[in-house]
Amino acid sequence: MKVTITAKKMQVPQGFTEHAEQKIESKLSKFFGDDAQAKITISEYKSEIILELTVKYNSMIYRAERKAADKYDALDNVIDVIIRQIIKNKTKIGKKLKDATFKETYSDIEEETSFEVIKHKKFVMRPMDIDEAILQMNMLGHSFFMFSNAETGSTNVVYKRGDGNYAVLEPERE
Repeated sequence: MKVTITAKKMQVPQGFTEHAEQKIESKLSKFFGDDAQAKITISEYKSEIILELTVKYNSMIYRAERKAADKYDALDNVIDVIIRQIIKNKTKIGKKLKDATFKETYSDIEEETSFEVIKHKKFVMRPMDIDEAILQMNMLGHSFFMFSNAETGSTNVVYKRGDGNYAVLEPERE
């Protein structure tokens, strides 16, 4: 597994880099093949460390972000979140990961066979810019809003992040 560590507005000690690589390799390598890519982004906001882990493997992306007072605690927490995501959805994603891992290690965990969809909703998407989409989302009281981007013509999603800022999801073809 290839591990990349990026620091924003801070220096990451070499000891942490080695610890993070070893920890990710020991905890996540049983789920992913050698061609998996793990990216850690670490930053400091006020007195907290914000650590984001993104793992890409077989066209699937696993992502988790956690805040902690210590970067080692944040790393442990974010790895645990990724493992919980994998275990929770093991029946759905087991075919894309190493199947043997689930048979050997997590055979005692109850399998979830399907997701329950409780509502289907259809709506008209008219072209609009990002600012208008954010305004519409806020007026509706939603945490996300799907719209047709007037500039690009593609379908985008705008959402409110945990830090109060906004982000836009734009599709990209492989």
